[in-house]
Amino acid sequence: MTPNDRRQFPRVEAEVFYRPAGLAFMHHRYNTRNVSLGGMRALSDEQMAVGSRLELDVILADDSVVRCWATVVWIEELAAGAEARFEIGLKFTDLAEADIQRLASVLNRATDR
Repeated sequence: MTPNDRRQFPRVEAEVFYRPAGLAFMHHRYNTRNVSLGGMRALSDEQMAVGSRLELDVILADDSVVRCWATVVWIEELAAGAEARFEIGLKFTDLAEADIQRLASVLNRATDR
């Protein structure tokens, strides 16, 4: 069984960004590689420990924000010259029901393309 076979939620490439939760003008936006209702694969310039719990703002294509908690499940250092220092796997651990619906709407539109 491959890791993809174990996924509960399919991952899609969607125009979604993230940043540490808080005041928008104080934080850089980071790109995601792919995202699902269960988590996301993202870029970061900060090294994070596996198991770290993060409060994040997930920024949707219309610039609306979904606030959530996520846990770092893996981290990989990227080669020099890459668009970020690290690629990280995040598992969403706490999302409000209304935010799940908003994120699902974005993901559904991305799969329809």
